[in-house]
Amino acid sequence: MTDDLAFALRLADAADLLTLERFGALDLRVDTKPDLTPVSDADRAAEELIRRLIGEEYPDDAVLGEEFGATGTSNRTWIIDPIDGTKNYVRGVPVWATLIALTDTAPPSETRSITLGVVSAPALGRRWWASRGMGAWLTTGGEPVPIRVSGVAELSDASVSFSEWNDPAWEIGGRRHSFDRLLRSVWRSRAYGDFWSHMMVAEGSADAALEPELSSWDMAALVPIIEEAGGTVTALDGASPMVGGNAVSTNTLLHQAVLAQFSTS
Repeated sequence: MTDDLAFALRLADAADLLTLERFGALDLRVDTKPDLTPVSDADRAAEELIRRLIGEEYPDDAVLGEEFGATGTSNRTWIIDPIDGTKNYVRGVPVWATLIALTDTAPPSETRSITLGVVSAPALGRRWWASRGMGAWLTTGGEPVPIRVSGVAELSDASVSFSEWNDPAWEIGGRRHSFDRLLRSVWRSRAYGDFWSHMMVAEGSADAALEPELSSWDMAALVPIIEEAGGTVTALDGASPMVGGNAVSTNTLLHQAVLAQFSTS
C-alpha cells in the first residue's frame, strides 16, 4: 500500500466517525444551496475535517471539495465529496458515502491522472478503494477482498443501474429516448443511485451504471476503482467523464453497446 493510499484510508476513517455520529441526529441542520440541492452541517463538517488533516500531512497539496471549492495551486489535488447522497443522508437512508480521490494533474481531464480513490459507506458497512496498478478492493469489516467486474457480454443479459429516471438532465439532446431504449433492451434495471451504482459495477453485481449529470467530486474517486476492477468509465459520448460532466461505467464488455444507444436517434 502506498503512503498516499494509506493516508486516504485514514481520512475515510475520520470522516466515517463524524458522519455516522450525525446520521439520524435530531438536531441535524439542513440548508438549500443555490443549485437547490440540500447540504447538511455534517457535509460541511466532514469536508472541513478532511481539509484540516490534508493540510497537516500534505500542506503543499491542493484540495477541491463540493462544499468549499478549490484551494491551493498544486497539480497534486485531493478531490473530496464529504457526503455523496446527501438527500439519502438527511432522510435516514443508509446509502451515502464519503468520496476521496487524488490526482496528479489539475484539473484532471483524463481518468489516468486520478491515482487513487476511496469510497466509504459506513452505514452500509462497505468501503471500496483502489490505487493504480494495485487492483480494486472491498472491505466489509474484515480483511480486504479483491473485486472484479462481471463477465456479462450481452445487453439482453445485463443489469443496469441509474439514479433517477426523471432527472431533467436526461432531457438534454435527445438523451431521454436513448436512455429509455437502453432500459428496454436490458435484462434488469434498478435505480440504486449515486456512488453505489458504480461500485456495484466494480463488484460485478451490476453490469452498467449511468448518470446524466455529475461534478468532478462525484466521479473522481469512482474512476480508479472501476478501472482497476477491469471496468470502463466514460462520458455518455465516449469522452472522459471528467470533461463530459456525466458518466457511464460498465464491465468493459458492454461499453460500446451502451454508448451506441446514445449515438443513434
